[in-house]
Amino acid sequence: MSTKRSSLNSMSAEIDDVKATKEIRKPREKGRVALAADRFQRRWSRGFRWVLRKLFYLSIILVVLSFLLVILFRFANPYLTYYYVAERTRLGEVSRDWTPISGFSPEVARSVVAAEDAMFCNHFGFDIAAIKSALKDNKRRRGGSTLSQQVAKNVFLWQERTWVRKGLEAWFTLLIELVWSKQRIVEVYLNVAEFDEGIFGVASAGRHYFNVEPDKLSALQAARLAAVLPSPKKRSASMPTAQLRKRSRQIISGAATIDQDGRADCFQ
Repeated sequence: MSTKRSSLNSMSAEIDDVKATKEIRKPREKGRVALAADRFQRRWSRGFRWVLRKLFYLSIILVVLSFLLVILFRFANPYLTYYYVAERTRLGEVSRDWTPISGFSPEVARSVVAAEDAMFCNHFGFDIAAIKSALKDNKRRRGGSTLSQQVAKNVFLWQERTWVRKGLEAWFTLLIELVWSKQRIVEVYLNVAEFDEGIFGVASAGRHYFNVEPDKLSALQAARLAAVLPSPKKRSASMPTAQLRKRSRQIISGAATIDQDGRADCFQ
């Protein structure tokens, strides 16, 4: 009898030991999982902070570089733009003769501004009224784009319409308006805009269409050149359609108007 009792006592002790061991192991196992989770969280947090730091430094570098580029092109002419190089590669040969704004007849700048951005002298890169009008009318080609925005796109960016490009365009537009004079913006535009396939700038366009030097372009010729700008590969200044003739007359009238009411003073 005593032997049975001792055996039972022994078995009960063993069971208690097993239970105690399990109870000890459970918190230890939970502790290991918690430690592993903490290590993973710390590593992920360090990695995330590292990525944020790198992105911050990269952003600072890009901002500084964009500032330097805009400052550089305030004085140096941007001969090699993305679109110019792409067209030269595609066509094999393109034409452009960089000309200072003083080398054009006065009608040229007035006609282009009247056609593309009549409120150019009155805004800081963005024509809010034109943007609102463009949002209401989806058929508008320019979409409220100002002369400054077009210069930002043509000089620093690419042609495809993406949200990234539009965001960068807005940034460069602000920098251009901040660093460049209005006259410099018009001067660059007159030299980088495309007027026919592979024909860049008013100087080359005047010779191409009329065999006329840029300082000899008449008001009608300047208006014809400005009229082809929305679709330079589909329109011809030397063989104008009835619609282009009508548009040219509107531009001549608009150029005279901005000259009289002072909206051309900032670039003349």
